[in-house]
Amino acid sequence: MDAALLIVDLEATCWENHIAPSGFRQSIDEMEIIEFGCVIATRKGEVLDKRSFLIKPRDNPVLSPFCEQLTSITQAMVDDAPLFVDAVSELDTWLSAWPELRAWASWGNYDRRHITAQSRRENRTPGFMRLPHLNLKSIWKHTTGERKRNGLGAALKYHALAFEGQPHRGIDDACNMARLLPYMDWSLACLARTEGLEP
Repeated sequence: MDAALLIVDLEATCWENHIAPSGFRQSIDEMEIIEFGCVIATRKGEVLDKRSFLIKPRDNPVLSPFCEQLTSITQAMVDDAPLFVDAVSELDTWLSAWPELRAWASWGNYDRRHITAQSRRENRTPGFMRLPHLNLKSIWKHTTGERKRNGLGAALKYHALAFEGQPHRGIDDACNMARLLPYMDWSLACLARTEGLEP
């Protein structure tokens, strides 16, 4: 079987004016992850498994109307979700069934930086963070030569693909990233520490 990788897209608390309730500007130090959208796929884009892990924010437990509208994640959904530490335990348990994973990937580096920041605050790091990280945006840009229009939506349009699902919903974003994998030149993956991805 083609080497498997984990695609992760997170959603986080956010506010329309980009100012957190603390009065500080919205940043990874103020925002809290409310969803890990996770897809396990091959480099050919075959989805092997997928799951959404919702998280109840601890410091700002009430979602802003802007956040609910943007992500389609409702207050009731996060109220019923575990806190970050427990959600990470559930995620680690789920991934334990996939010991053959060689890397994890996201569209750009934002997700990696946010997970690192919140893991430090919570003193709990998802196990997949020990794997090499692939910047899919970088690989796609180097494959296609596109430099300006390189958001996920623009990348899909480049290949005449329509977005499937709800934009800014972690699980749907991750699934759409998987659809782009067959269009990427994996010989360029060395740009993102992928030595462990080769068969």
